[in-house]
Amino acid sequence: MSALLELLDMRPGDTDVWVAAGHGPTDKRAFGGQFVAQSMAAAGKTVPDDAGPTSMHLQFLRGGAAADPVGYAVERTYDGRTAMTRRVVARQSERVITAATVSFAKALTGPVHGHYGRLPEDPDTLAATGPAGPAPGLPLDELDIRIVDEGSGSDFVRRLWWRATVELPADAMIHTCVALFVTDVYMIDPALQVHGHSMRDRTHRSGTTDSSVWFHAPIRADRWNLLESRSPAAARGRGLVTASLVGDHGIIAATLVQEGLIAARE
Repeated sequence: MSALLELLDMRPGDTDVWVAAGHGPTDKRAFGGQFVAQSMAAAGKTVPDDAGPTSMHLQFLRGGAAADPVGYAVERTYDGRTAMTRRVVARQSERVITAATVSFAKALTGPVHGHYGRLPEDPDTLAATGPAGPAPGLPLDELDIRIVDEGSGSDFVRRLWWRATVELPADAMIHTCVALFVTDVYMIDPALQVHGHSMRDRTHRSGTTDSSVWFHAPIRADRWNLLESRSPAAARGRGLVTASLVGDHGIIAATLVQEGLIAARE
């Protein structure tokens, strides 16, 4: 089994509790995207197959241990005729690591918009850059990442092209979870880039504190996808980043907002 699929292999524990494997060196902190993806996977176990995710809001409360398994307790907060809400708490050795709220709904008919008329570049012509810094929690042999940075100051924009290079099943939830896994790859970095810094140079303490996603359309993780992000504001040692997740068809599949710590080191 590939590392990505092993991360999303949720094993049943107690009632409405699922256990997932960790990933990465034993002496490192867990990659935040792992908790986002696994929280969604656990919540998805408790809803009908015809209900897709509409939103997710997750808070990072403590750092996790990369190699340790994680237990996800799901609370069935609400079950309506077409909409459902779940609360998901992740724990390692009884320590609460993250807390998330995930909403699902059955598809309804209505107006549709949100499409890129033309994608900014052809990712196949770009050099394979990998992430913007070291990423011990990522199975980099299973992800193709190509980054294009443009502009400076308040006009800085990061375009992160990505796709999974391993075979994935047709299950739409798997593709959604892989996409969520990737969305935490240095996504807070643009808030530092506005000021000429980066997470790589370690001049600031940095890391995600809150992550919110609104889902609009299905995504295929094994095709090229674009995560285009910018930072509209930063203050009090924290920065905000907004992003669009765009599929290879040009349709905006999700809108994301992340808050993260960007505090100057003493």
